[in-house]
Amino acid sequence: MMEPPASRGPWPSSASVVIPTYNRLEQLHRVVEALVSQEHPWPLDLEVIVVDDGSTDATREWLACRPHGVRALRQENAGPARARNRGVRAARGEIILFLGDDTVPQPGWLGAHLEAHRVLGVEQPLAVLGYTGFPPEEDGPFARWINEFGAQFGYLLIDDPGRVPFNFFYTSNVSLGRELFQELGGFREDFPAAAWEDIELAYRGAQRGMRLIYRPEARTIHEHAVGPQSFRRRQEVAGRSAAIFARLHPELAGFLGVVDTRGERARRPGRLEVELWTVLARLADLLPGVVPQSVIGRALDTAYRRGLTEPVAGQSSGPGPDCLPDD
Repeated sequence: MMEPPASRGPWPSSASVVIPTYNRLEQLHRVVEALVSQEHPWPLDLEVIVVDDGSTDATREWLACRPHGVRALRQENAGPARARNRGVRAARGEIILFLGDDTVPQPGWLGAHLEAHRVLGVEQPLAVLGYTGFPPEEDGPFARWINEFGAQFGYLLIDDPGRVPFNFFYTSNVSLGRELFQELGGFREDFPAAAWEDIELAYRGAQRGMRLIYRPEARTIHEHAVGPQSFRRRQEVAGRSAAIFARLHPELAGFLGVVDTRGERARRPGRLEVELWTVLARLADLLPGVVPQSVIGRALDTAYRRGLTEPVAGQSSGPGPDCLPDD
């Protein structure tokens, strides 16, 4: 065990890693195994909580055996926001670290997160963003583009690692104090999918003075194959979640693309337009490097606007921003 250097604040004595999962048992194996091997430079009570969001594969049976001492919870399929809320309610750690069920922590990941909380967490409410990259076999031009320039993460767009905008709060690899999470009321469960629900929490945090910092040495590997067509579908889901976000926070309508720079509402793409960009996205999957990046970008933007402008029956519902829902 390494000796801790002189500190500005106390070392966290406990931490909880919360992982929602749905039908990704193979990747989940690797995530948990990588967590077990994490080193920490001081005595630490570390727990791993996996919330099974109604998986239909063998996840439930595997978790029943408590692999590596994992604490397992299960719920009917309700989305990652509710799963994370449930995990935090069960957590004992003073620091909460969120991972995806397909984001495998690399050596030094845990120490980098907790070191940042030790050094800076005494100054103001703090959240720490780590870096999530793709494995070498998946790290092609398209993956690098969405990862580094904003379509998914956008790490190269971070100007100041010490003051990161709220919209970079990604629960694939982020941490914050449990008390801060509880003060913010947890994730809103209006969001049925893994899109914008983490950013919405961070927006509320920023309004209350939460500082988000970036520590790229807190690295995870995203073991998830991605291509233009699959990511186009993901962008449509993101658009639907953005519409929910905009109803909760109308002041962000421009940021979310609900209205343009002139204040006019986003135009819903027509059926033929959607079909055209869908075909081009499929072609980009089949012929990597042939379809220009600008064309792929238009395909993704069209899918996002399609989701954003879908007719919605009624208003979103769910717990308010100042309460964690009960079981």
